[in-house]
Amino acid sequence: MKKLDIILQNTRIRKAAKFIRKGDEVLDIGSVDGVMFEKLRHVINGGTGIDPTLEQEIKTDVYHLIPGYFPDVVPQGKTFDAITMLAVLEHIPLDKQQALVENCWKYLNKNGRVIITVPSPAVDYVLSVLLFFKLVDGMALEEHYGFEAKDTDKLFVGKYFKMIHHSTFQLGLNHLFVFEKI
Repeated sequence: MKKLDIILQNTRIRKAAKFIRKGDEVLDIGSVDGVMFEKLRHVINGGTGIDPTLEQEIKTDVYHLIPGYFPDVVPQGKTFDAITMLAVLEHIPLDKQQALVENCWKYLNKNGRVIITVPSPAVDYVLSVLLFFKLVDGMALEEHYGFEAKDTDKLFVGKYFKMIHHSTFQLGLNHLFVFEKI
């Protein structure tokens, strides 16, 4: 990862961390190398990370990273206090998003939270320029399915979740959504 990628990643983690409660057991969908767990090891009670780019399982004293896709590889019987998806939702095909919402609800404990960062569509243009100048690696930009950040609340709010927070950051180019299990 390039320096700018790390800065952007750290900003997303900082924004999400405000909504992870001390002692939470966290599932991070799209965990990559577990960097969020390393940064939050003093806050969380443990974590499970799932990422299709991982080549093998990684276990530490604080977290367990598993290669694969959510919910297919979630350890049997495991539930969580928080599920994070930082810059992930826009990579999920539109026809799989409703199942994602339902599975988040299924794997959350009572009052559990889903904490999501979603870029606005303008970020694709910005990233393509940054990629051209080799300032970022642009992780799987080709997987962006045209998801509109404004549709995040419509996807989650209703039968399964209520929204407890929405804000923008990075000049309005990114959104932070926090939903709580009903």
